[in-house]
Amino acid sequence: MKKILSKIVSVGLVFCMGMSLASCGKKKGMTVEKGKLIMATNAFFPPYEYYDNDVVVGIDAEIAGAVANKLGLELEIQDVEFDSIIAGVQNGKYDIGMAGMTVTEDRKKAVNFSSTYAIGVQVVIVKEGSEITDVDALLNGEYKVGVQQGTTGDLYMSSAPEKGGVGESRVVRFAKGNDAVLALSTGKVDAVVIDNEPAKSFVASNEGLTILPTAYVEEEYAMCINKDNSELLEKINQALKELTDDGTIPAIIEKYIPSNG
Repeated sequence: MKKILSKIVSVGLVFCMGMSLASCGKKKGMTVEKGKLIMATNAFFPPYEYYDNDVVVGIDAEIAGAVANKLGLELEIQDVEFDSIIAGVQNGKYDIGMAGMTVTEDRKKAVNFSSTYAIGVQVVIVKEGSEITDVDALLNGEYKVGVQQGTTGDLYMSSAPEKGGVGESRVVRFAKGNDAVLALSTGKVDAVVIDNEPAKSFVASNEGLTILPTAYVEEEYAMCINKDNSELLEKINQALKELTDDGTIPAIIEKYIPSNG
């Protein structure tokens, strides 16, 4: 029995030694893989993250790149389903999650959040001429609402009416925001709830859609980080402060969301 146990322990040690920091002990180190800052995102959320040919660009991509540079690390972006980001950060697969991600109390139970780097606004997209003329009409009617699965639009809309949502029975979930917008264009849902900035992009590229003038809710965007990785959290917050103070982050946001636009 002792020999068998010894062999098992030895195999385990060899396995750990053969893996990068992305495995054994991965949550304790500063990064998942030495020399890299691995960011999980869902690259269908313009202007925060989207594809320019085969490259992920946008506000989050540029801010993450600036942070990585401050930390002396190489940024690696992995495009994944939105609702798998937090789990991947929790289990040490990624260093950070950054996808126009809102800070919520439920999410704080699973991960830590950096300081806020941007403010988001959830809005409602409808067809031009829709009977849904304001947020109250949406909430109080019997309309079907499209959302991107796992986003705050999903969380808010899926909540009970007394909590400001419409309830599970009226929510239709999609893997990507543009899939929800396509469903609206084809009449499969009556409205879409999503962040204001991607909403503008979707409306601009889909004729016959409009954004209701009244915002649904305001929210703070931040990076999510593994709860065990306090070292990385501290360094990222310091980098964000420096990049805000020297004008880098305001300039990135202004580039994608002009204040006069």
